[in-house]
Amino acid sequence: MKRLLLVILLGVLVLADAGPVLAQPVMGERMLVAQNEQPRRRTLFDLLFGEEPAPAPQVQQTQPRQQAAPATPPPPPKPQIDKAPDATRLAVFGDSLAIDLSKALERFYAEDPNLVVIEQGVSSSGFVRDDYFDWNAALAKEIAADSFDLAVVIIGINDRQEISANGQTYEPLSEGWTNAYQARLNTFLGQLRAARKPVVWMGLPPMSRSQYSAAMTQISALHRLAAFSGGAEFVDIYDRFADEDGKYAAYGPDVNGQNALMRKDDGIHFSSAGSDKLAFYISQSIRSFYRGGRVSVAVADPLQGTDAAGLLRPPYQGLGQIRLLEVAGAVMPLNRAPDRASDLLLATGTPEAPAAFPLDELVQAPIGRVDAFGVGITAETETGRPTGAAQ
Repeated sequence: MKRLLLVILLGVLVLADAGPVLAQPVMGERMLVAQNEQPRRRTLFDLLFGEEPAPAPQVQQTQPRQQAAPATPPPPPKPQIDKAPDATRLAVFGDSLAIDLSKALERFYAEDPNLVVIEQGVSSSGFVRDDYFDWNAALAKEIAADSFDLAVVIIGINDRQEISANGQTYEPLSEGWTNAYQARLNTFLGQLRAARKPVVWMGLPPMSRSQYSAAMTQISALHRLAAFSGGAEFVDIYDRFADEDGKYAAYGPDVNGQNALMRKDDGIHFSSAGSDKLAFYISQSIRSFYRGGRVSVAVADPLQGTDAAGLLRPPYQGLGQIRLLEVAGAVMPLNRAPDRASDLLLATGTPEAPAAFPLDELVQAPIGRVDAFGVGITAETETGRPTGAAQ
């Protein structure tokens, strides 16, 4: 009976507590109360043991927004320097390699008012397909127009293909191909030499594909021989862009000595850092011609103004002639000993050469003399016994 009364009492209390909630209007602004603002409903635990204190409202703490660090301002651009009206005009001839090299030379000489770079590169060109672009004809026009003072040439990556000459077609790097190719190179350099235009010819670097790289090495060797015979300055860059084994290397030291990407993804062209490295090598090579805003093809004689300048020697013809002799090699007659440094002859006259040493004197030299060589004669003493004989 007591349990029944307790259950009835609990039910009445629950209905009494829910009454006001059920009696609230179903329409109006009071129904639009935010969920987080509704009062907590009372439970049976609250009726038996008392209502728990309402938990403190949680306040969402927002982190203060961190201000982004101010971006480092880019370095101020270099002041634009106007080129002098009579500045030396450096023309860069060649294929797509020449186009990238021209931009690097412009960066290198940006602050030099006495030198201006003229881009003369033509993509997909070379000395083989003169039906596509004839470099000898184009050079003749530039020389006639007097459009440049100094020439830089880098070309050859498109020349591994058949060549047509004299009504015949030759396979790449065959004997006929080589002869026709060398003739076009000699014509190109002959025009520059006749016009007295200094030339710096850049060799070709290693390529990523081995067969293609081998062909470029052979073509670059032809460029070297033509440059030496044509009086041009040849710059061999192969080892500067190769690894320790002499093969293709995409990375290498830049002009500051830092390891950087030297080549583009195609394994043929140069990156910006690689082109800047080429520009540095060119700047070192043209010092013989480019002097303080003027260009001269005459190379200074290193003995000029010294006592040795009066010595009798072949006419000094510049660095190109010296390198040509290095390639050809010195031919020394076997019947003549090389001249010593102390035997240089003055230009006032050439003395007569001494007579050859007679061989019979070697046989008659007495024992003990340095030139006896064990076959000399022996001197007789008063006792009749030869000197040095056993007693």
